[in-house]
Amino acid sequence: MKKLSILLILTLAFASCKTDKKENSEPTKMENVMAIHDEVMPKMGKINSLIQELHTKADTTATGIKYQEAEAKLQEAHKSMMDWMKEFGEKFTPDEILKGQELTKEKKKLLDEEEVKINEVKNKINESISNAETLLNTKN
Repeated sequence: MKKLSILLILTLAFASCKTDKKENSEPTKMENVMAIHDEVMPKMGKINSLIQELHTKADTTATGIKYQEAEAKLQEAHKSMMDWMKEFGEKFTPDEILKGQELTKEKKKLLDEEEVKINEVKNKINESISNAETLLNTKN
């Protein structure tokens, strides 16, 4: 339950992340990473709904197994987002995330790695949702 509370706090912090910026300035790397997070985080509810829908259709038939596989991919995508948020929150302080505090050279390198990871999470989420929706909309 404690982990869930921490993830919820991180999610709310990420979702409310808005830094004061000049209108024409380039977004920072942190802002880019958080924008990717903010783009896919709302899809977590969709993942949960699709998991439930697929679960009711899963069985031992060939089609039922496809539903199980799609459900597993959605669960994996969901877990990848939760894991990414937890690890990201352990690597960066709230001031670095929310207030644009200057990063050390080491943390800049970590942020580059996190950008790659969140893009992988984004792809996993989008692909698993697309796969599940296609499967559910296919008439068998």
